[in-house]
Parts: sequence; C-alpha cells; structure tokens
Amino acid sequence: MTPPGQMREDGAVALDWDRIGTGDSEALLRPRDIYAGLASRPWPYLRHEQGEVLDKWFERRGDSDVVIKQNTGGGKTAVGLLIAQSTLNEGIGKAVYLTPDNYLVKQVREEAVRLSVATTDDPYDPAFLSAQAVLVTNYQKLLNGKSAFGVVGDGKEPIELGVVVVDDAHAALARTEDQFRLRVPAGHDAYDKLLELFALDLRHQSANAWAELEDKDPTALAPIPFWAWADKREEVLKILRPYREERTFMFGWPLLAEVMHLCTATATSAAIEIRPSCPPIDRIPSFVRARRRVYLTATLADDSALVTDFGADPALVARPVTPGSAADLGERMILAPVALNPDLDDEAVRVLARQFADGDQDGDGVAETEPVNVVVLVPSDRAAVNWSPYAHHIWRVGDLEGGVKKLQTGHVGLVVLVNKYDGVNLPAGACRLLILDGVPRPLDGVERREAVALADSTVRLAREVQRIEQGMGRGVRDGEDYCAVLLLGAKLATAIHEARHLTLFSPATQAQLKLSRDIAGQIKGEGLDAVRQALRACLGRVPQWRERSRRALAEVRYAEHGTVRGEAVALREAFDLAATGRTPAAAERVQKAVNALGDGDRALRGWLREQKAAYLHLTDSVAAQQALAGALNDNAFVLRPVNGGAPVQLKAAAVQSRAAAEFLGAQYRDGTGLRLGVQTLFEDVVWGEEERSDDAERAWQQLGLHLGFASTRPEKQYGTGPDNLWALSAARQAVVELKTGCTTNTIAKKDMDQLGGSVRWLNDHNPEVEALPVMLHPSQVCDTRATAVPGMRVVTPSLFEKLKEAVTSYASALASSPDRWTDEQAVRDQLAHHKLTSDRLFTTYSEPLRA
Repeated sequence: MTPPGQMREDGAVALDWDRIGTGDSEALLRPRDIYAGLASRPWPYLRHEQGEVLDKWFERRGDSDVVIKQNTGGGKTAVGLLIAQSTLNEGIGKAVYLTPDNYLVKQVREEAVRLSVATTDDPYDPAFLSAQAVLVTNYQKLLNGKSAFGVVGDGKEPIELGVVVVDDAHAALARTEDQFRLRVPAGHDAYDKLLELFALDLRHQSANAWAELEDKDPTALAPIPFWAWADKREEVLKILRPYREERTFMFGWPLLAEVMHLCTATATSAAIEIRPSCPPIDRIPSFVRARRRVYLTATLADDSALVTDFGADPALVARPVTPGSAADLGERMILAPVALNPDLDDEAVRVLARQFADGDQDGDGVAETEPVNVVVLVPSDRAAVNWSPYAHHIWRVGDLEGGVKKLQTGHVGLVVLVNKYDGVNLPAGACRLLILDGVPRPLDGVERREAVALADSTVRLAREVQRIEQGMGRGVRDGEDYCAVLLLGAKLATAIHEARHLTLFSPATQAQLKLSRDIAGQIKGEGLDAVRQALRACLGRVPQWRERSRRALAEVRYAEHGTVRGEAVALREAFDLAATGRTPAAAERVQKAVNALGDGDRALRGWLREQKAAYLHLTDSVAAQQALAGALNDNAFVLRPVNGGAPVQLKAAAVQSRAAAEFLGAQYRDGTGLRLGVQTLFEDVVWGEEERSDDAERAWQQLGLHLGFASTRPEKQYGTGPDNLWALSAARQAVVELKTGCTTNTIAKKDMDQLGGSVRWLNDHNPEVEALPVMLHPSQVCDTRATAVPGMRVVTPSLFEKLKEAVTSYASALASSPDRWTDEQAVRDQLAHHKLTSDRLFTTYSEPLRA
C-alpha cells in the first residue's frame, strides 16, 4: 500500500481523504449546512419552511426548551434529525429522538438513512453512548420506572444527554401521562385490600357509586377523597409495596412511590387508578438535565401541557419556533354533511364514501372520478362495525405497518383505522378522502371524572379540538398534497361551526375551514349530490378550487406566541412545591391561579380549588374542608366535604317557555348551531353501551334545559339521589334513572330498587313536591323478582325515538328564522305543538310499567 501523500508507481499521488475538508467543523454545525454537505441528498434542497425553522432553532439552541411548530406534513422528522446531528457535531452530548411507538421508530430511522444520519434503536449501543449515532426510540423506553437511562434512587448513573427531540409532542403527552400512573387491576389482591381500606370513605362520598362498585357495574366511578388517601398513605404503601416488582407495577412504582400521598386515586370496577396532578418528571434525570429539549408539534394549539407534563420552561414554550408562513399545508376541503343538511344520515355518507373508493359514477354508470383510497378514522371497534358493509379493510394498530405501505403504493379502497388519530402518514394517493367518524373518548377513571367536572370548560374543549385536528392532518403531508375531509355526526360538525371551537384550531386549519364554509354556504340544505359535486371539485383538481385554496393559505401566519395557560403553570409549580414538602406554598400558588381566572370559567375554578384543598389538607385539614366547600359553589361535580353538602332544593321555572327561550338564546348564536346542538344531545344517548352512561346522563340533563325545565344530576352532585331530576312544575318533579346501557328484556330488581330509593330521596329532601318516577330502559316489563315503583313511566328506545323526532322538529322550527328561538311566544307554540310541555311530555313519550 502506498503511504498517503507519496507518489504511486503509476505516477499518481495517493490522497488521504481523512485529512481533507476537516479543518473547519464550524461549517457543519448549522443543520442547513449539514444537509447541504451531504454527498447524496434525498431532495435537491430543504423546503423553505424547514430551512427557516432550522436557522431559528440554531440561533436559540442555547435554550433548554424549544417548541417547533410546523403544519402536518411540513417535514418535521428531517428537522428533528438534523437538529440531533447538529448537536452531536457540536459536541454537546448524546442525542435521543423519541417517537410515540415502534412503528414510527422504523419510519424515522428510514428517513435518517436518506439523510446520512447514523442511528440506533439500542440505548446500550456504543455508537450512541459515544455520541456517534442518534438513538431513535419510543417514549416509554426513556420514561419509565425501569428506564435504561436511570431513575432517581435506582443506583444507576444517569445517562447525560445533549439533546432530546420529542416528535409528535401532542401524542407524547398522552403516553407520558400513562407512564406516570399506577393501575391496580380488579381481581388483584391489592385491589380488594385498597377497596376494603377505603370502603367507608367511598360509601360516604357516594352511596350509589359504592353500590355500583359492589355490583361490578362497568360504569362505576368513585374518586377516593384526598383526605382519606393522604391520611392512610402508610397503609396504602404497605398494601402496594409487596407487589412493586410485579410487571403490573414495576414500571410505575419507582416514579410514584415518593409522591403517592399527592396522587389522585379513582376506583372503577376495572381498576383503582393512581395518578399525580403532574408527572414527577424529575424522577428521570436524563430528561430533565438534558442540555436541549426540542418538541416537534403540528396541532398543539395549547402548549400548556408541555409545562405540566414535561416541566418545560413556560417562558420558552411561549416563544415557539415557526416558519414565516403557515401556507405549507396541503389543500383540504373540510365538510360536515349534517351541518349542511340535518336530514343527511350517516349511512348515506357511508354509501357515498364507498362510491368514491370504487370510482364515483354518474347516473349512466360512467366513472366521474378515478377510484381513490378512502380512509376512515373511528374511535373504537364498536364504531368500526357500522362501516363493515362498506369497508375493504378494517385495520387496528397491529395491522398498520403493512396496511399503510399498501395504501402508499397503490389503490386499496375504503379502509377503516381503529383508534389511530396520530402517527399515521398518508401522503398523496394513500388517502384522498379522509373521514372522521367520532373521536376517542376518555377511558380511564380520572379522565372520565374530568370529563364530567370540566364538561363546559375551555380546557376540555381544547383537548377535543386537538384530537380532531390531529385526525384531520393524516391525509395531507406536504404543501403539494391534497385531500377532502368529511366529518360525521353533530359533535364534529359543531367543532367546525361554533366560534368557541374554531378559535382553538391552528391558523392554517382555520383558513381552510373558512374557505370550506364558503362552499358549504352554497350547498346548504341540498342533498348528497351537492356534497358529491363539492368533493369532485377537490379530488378532480378543478382549477378554480385549487386557486382559491392556495390563496386562502397564502397570507396565513403562525401565532407569534404559544398559548400557555396560567393555571397550568400554577399546577406544575404547585406540584413541585408539594413534592418537596412545601404544601402551604403549593396551596397558595393554586389560589393565585384561581384569583387570576376571575369568574370566566367557573367549572375550572372549582376544579382548581379542589386541588388547593388537597394541598391544604396536608397541614390544615379544617381549612381544607372549608376550601372544598367553596369549590362546590363553582363546580357541583367536585368532591363533597366530610360534612357533606346538603342538596339544594330544585325550583321549577316560573314559565317553561320563557326559561327555554332564555337558555337557547344564551347557548346558540344561530339556527345551525341550535340544530347541531340538539342532534349532539341525542347522539350521546347510545342504547346498549354501558360505557356511554355518563354521556347519556349529561345529555338528558341538557335536554331538560333545552325544554325549559330546571334540570340537575343529584347522584353526581351529592353522591345520592337520581341520575337526573327535572322540575316539571312547582308541585311536580321527574325522578329519572337512565339504564340505556342495559340489554335485559325485563327491568331488574336492583334497577327498580334504585328508582324507588331515588323517589324516597326526593320525598325526604323536598316533601312538598310530587315525584314522577321515570326510567329509560330497553324494556317496559318488570322482572318477577322486582317490586314496581308506583306510578312509574318507562321511556323505551322506540318512544325515545319519537321524543327525538319531536325535539328535533321543535329545534328545526325555531331555527327556521333568525333569533326565533329567543322569542318566548314562538317557543311556547312549538313546545305545545310537539307535546313537550310539562303536563304532556311524559304521557306522550313514555308508557306505564307492565307487569
């Protein structure tokens, strides 16, 4: 071999390439320059938007937390990998790139190959440990109680990191919260022991909820009072500690053991769930000590969760890095058929979707458009069943890798994806028509309780909108891509119609929704053919649509400042104070957030005041109970104090029609909103699904308000009494139990006993009014072992359908001209016409019990 620099026998000089071009490493620190220096680039140039955010990040690379926002399909993966490579080149330390799941780990590593970025998926790989390769792994690998990176107290030396890139930050939040919780499953010895330990506390808090737990009712939900949980912390630890190495607990125990007394515990028939108000992220030193943390996000309009879940610096989170323009989003036409015409049912839309998958045809059977891939996102297997007659494939998470590749390489047809609203890339022809048929509902106990307590809060609304926007982003992956989007059902239609929802979408999506509303305005009231023609304009690349679509986005800019809610910052700071023993200061910090809220969001105020009371209890139990009593004034669904809260007597409206007109006027700004609102109520009452009971109870309460009745949920508010109570008049109240989840052909003894107990409850608390016992049940027949409640009425599915038709017609008539729903006389006429008055409603839409 000829030594480098010496002449070879053929007269040529042997060059030492290792000594050429290595003198100036500064040139390869900037991510844009790293890309430009690649010998083989996957694209001639970085996209303009990618270059912009990379340059801005480089100027701010000294910040510990940086949020990078780009529209879906804006090339965030390449951005994150180049940032990781830049950090390695700078010698700052090791680089980790986190994704939601292993499916996406594979995708990121494939992208890294194209960018010549060395990666590994093994945290013990010498190339990663020597900062020569980027570790690409899922969130759980870093954030768990047995983390290979080290956990406080495990004796391991934490791995020092230079940068952690968190991809799909919105998805990371849910995964992180899941890691920082302990779930004690029913049937486990610890479950029974904990239930026995807190039996009296649970029974005192809610006799009904305790009875449901004993019956193993799948809808049972019983929060363990914070004072009982804190006072019995030693017993809790004694019960749980022996099982800490079991697989069920081993990944959560090391993260929660030290803050167990600060956790919220909720009992359901499936498990006892233990969760802190904020993840104790400092238990993972590698993450919190990383020199740089970069969060890549498309749909996180509200950035508060980055503070509460990851402990990110709120001041830095509020300064996101974005491209100069938000016009890099692909074309989308977004329509909600039910908002265009309430008579368009979902089944007709499913037929239409299949026609586009097969090649949309005109009346002569001639294809108007080529067959396209249609992708439907549904939240559950039960929702997928509705699509089975029309779908070519129904895929779940395990099917995604192979399935998505099929979509990306050719025509597949109509595909249903079950509960996968993020982390799926469907570029170009992989998805031309995207349909959202519902969004995932809260499943665990804590989230179900939050859904009840914060139902009307903007905080809860923001989460729902985020999931919707995530789902809608699956079908466009760059500025040249295009996709039509249909939203099924009144709830999703409301999200793109009501002003409260619209402001929570990203700026680019808001611009596309505005353009889509212009189209919707022209085809409003028309049939399915009008929807078909609109979709053809998008899918058929009609020049006028393309031009207007691009123009709609041309001047859109990202929000200059991120949204970081004050109460979210307070909750994080308060938890950190409490975790270090400074609970009085924690309570004071939450109170400052309550004061700052004012009277704007009373549901949230009450929720925060409950948290303040939990911190207070650790040093002053009397003050804690006083604070909790105050929380009840703001939110009727928080915990009840030790002394209980005396039920407030429900007073009937003086005039039903006036009360209805006032409620409708405050609730709806236009007729479309009114019609969608009423349809949403009936969508939430699902027969045969026990897990939808909470939705049904809330819908029934809201239905009462829409009709002008004072309406409450005593069982949720006081832990006893009926599911719902309607004040029909000064002398008569409907005591309502909803058993919409039942599938039996008779009314069981326990259900009949519950209704009888609720009648007695009303007689005890308001003896001056007559109780009308009402039950929503699939059967009007009393079981032979049950004792009938005198005078009871039953709303069966068929009668409920009649009620739905009447209320829908009532709303449609009032929505037919501007502000008619605020006119007391018009409301009175419609209530009477549809037999919805206090004296006729239950005689018309329910029937007597049959023996």
